[in-house]
Parts: sequence; structure tokens; C-alpha cells
Amino acid sequence: MKTKPYFTATAVLLTLAFATAVLGSCTKKEGEAKPGEAEKVELTVWESTNGPDEFIRQAGKAYTETHPNVTIKFVNVELGDSVNQIALDGPAGVGPDLFAAPHDRLGELVTNGHILPTANPGSINDKLLGACRTAATYNGVQYGYPVSAETYALFYNKALISESEVPKTWDDMFTYIKNFKVPGKYPFVMDVGNAYYSILFTTTGGNRLFGPSGTDTKNTNLNSEAAVTGMRFFQSMRQIINIPAADINTSVADGAFQAGNAAMHISGPWNVMNFINAGLDIGVAPLPSLPGESVPAASFSGTRMMFVSAYSDHSDEANDFGAFLVSPGMQQLRAGITNTLPAIDTPTDNPYAAGFVEQLKYAFPMPSIPPMSKFWDAMNAASANIWNGADVKAELDACNAVILSTN
Repeated sequence: MKTKPYFTATAVLLTLAFATAVLGSCTKKEGEAKPGEAEKVELTVWESTNGPDEFIRQAGKAYTETHPNVTIKFVNVELGDSVNQIALDGPAGVGPDLFAAPHDRLGELVTNGHILPTANPGSINDKLLGACRTAATYNGVQYGYPVSAETYALFYNKALISESEVPKTWDDMFTYIKNFKVPGKYPFVMDVGNAYYSILFTTTGGNRLFGPSGTDTKNTNLNSEAAVTGMRFFQSMRQIINIPAADINTSVADGAFQAGNAAMHISGPWNVMNFINAGLDIGVAPLPSLPGESVPAASFSGTRMMFVSAYSDHSDEANDFGAFLVSPGMQQLRAGITNTLPAIDTPTDNPYAAGFVEQLKYAFPMPSIPPMSKFWDAMNAASANIWNGADVKAELDACNAVILSTN
């Protein structure tokens, strides 16, 4: 008796289905977990070299010890390059799961859809310093994980100036500079064409870039009466520090102080080890107060953020690792490796931290609204031009116009 075609087709289909099931049970995609095992995950983290890289490696190893299914892969993308790089690599599917970026680029990152909100803001906020909490928030939503806080302060070389001689006011600084008579040495150096530092001269009377909360997109306050007065005082120092702006940039100022050729210098905690390794006996003090003020001049504070990429396939694990980086143990580890300040209230063994911590009390977070992206070039140029003798009000008016332009 002949088998009906119906049964023949059915038998073939059943045979193929069985064979597929057997083969499927014998093969496993790379990284796929066995029953009862957690999925193997590799998180790619972008960070800078010279300290932050070592922190990520050590933190990654510690995390894997308690999360054996997760490994951390460090990839070098410098802090200043990450925001532009994520815009290219993220959509292309070759970007990171987490990446480091300065907090003042937050608005740009959110507006362009490159990052995800913080997964557990309540538990993270309980730990953060106030300035870091503010820095991580945009339009009422928190993003990322602050891994360090920083500001700048006044370094001094104890071989050239004693602690008691360190000026407490800018008027005293002016007098000290004028009376300094050590051959071949400078009384004071700073990068005069860098808005990161020159902004301090605009802050008299509570004047703040983009207003008290840093969110006023209609006014920069850079050409306010307080800012103009402060930058005129800044310009007056050129009378006694007769060096053009182009000849006193960051590398020159850092180099002069590191070589022992300057009594004082404005810089941040990233330079502590450079100066110590150069054999200097240094101290760190808060910034002098501006004319008419009684407290240290307000500096920019920066928060180094670790953001979770919106393009990550492992955002849950990335958020968990980000939260791990904010734990007290990891914050102390990072401070020890990089000589930066923790983003949370936790003690460190850094004897030079006290001066920066004191200055942080008077610092204000760099604004993170999109117009901030135009601030740097515009204010850098204005600062250099003012130092070199340009009309202060005209320069600040032009700077304001550039930053608020829509083009």
C-alpha cells in the first residue's frame, strides 16, 4: 500500500524540526549563558590616560570579582574628545557603554540624544557633593555618575614665598607682584588667555555666567558692570607682568612653576604630582578675594562624569558599574591614583586636598546649557585681547554676542 503524500510531507517536516532542535541544543552563541548562568557581558569604557585609565582598570577588576559575568574593557578616548567621538561612533554601533566627559557638555549630550538618565538617582544623590549633584542635572533630570570634583586654587612655592606671605586679596597680590625682586623668578603666573581661569575676575557681587543657576540662555552676564570692572582689574596686572598673552599660556605657566621659577600659580589638583615629582615644596591656598570682597574669588568647579551611552546594548550593567564607581571605596581609590577630589563626602590621604576643598566652597559649576559650547573660544579670545590691552567693554560685548548667537 502506498503511503499518502500527506503523511510523507508530515514525516519530513517532523524530522527536520527534530534535527533543528537537536543541533540548536548542541550549539551556543559566543557569550550566551548556559542555563542558570548570567549572560557574559563586556562593557567598553572610554577614558583618558595618565591616571584615569589605571583607575578604570583597577575598578573594573574589583567589579568583576563580585560580578564574574561582567568584564570591563578600557579604551583610550581623551576627555576632550569623547563628546565629538560619541556622536560618530555611537550611532555606528562601535561606541562605548560608558564614557567620561566634562559636565559642562551635558546639555549638548542630552539635546543630541547620546546619553541615558541615571538609573538610580535617589541613592546616588545621597552620596554626592552639592556641586556635583547640580552638575549632573539638566532640566530637572539627572544623568550619569560623577567620579571626581575639581576646581583650581593658588599653588605657592615655599622656597620663594612663605605661607604667611601668600596674598589673601587680589589687591595684596598686586602689591606683592610689584615688590617682588628675586632675579630670574616670577612672582605669579597663570594662563591669562584661558577662560577657565579668567572667569574668576567676573564674579564680584555674585555675578555668575548665565545667571545664578547657570541656565539663563538670554544673558551671559559677561558684559555686566561687575564683569567689566573685574576684567579691568585683571588687565591692570599686565602693567607689572609684562608678558603677552600668547607667551603665558597653560604649558608656559605650568612649566615656569614646575621649574621652580615662579612663586605662585593658579592651577588644579591634576598638577599636584607633577610639581611634587619636580622636587618642589608646595602649598595650596584658596584664591585671593576680589576688590570689595571678603571671601575667596569664585572659581569654576568641574565634575568629571561617567555617562551611559544611549547606544549601549548593556545599559543595565553599565548603570550598575557607574554606580559602583561612586562608592566610597572606588572614590578613595580614584583620588589616590589621580590626585583629584572625590565627588562624594569621603576622606582622602591627599595632604594637598584641603586647599582645593576650601576653594570648592566658593566655586560654582560650569554651566551645562548648549550655549556653553560657544563660551570657551569666545571668552578665551576676549581674555587674551583684554590682557594685551584691548577695550574691556567692547571685548566683553562681542564675547556676549557670539555666545548668544543662534548660528
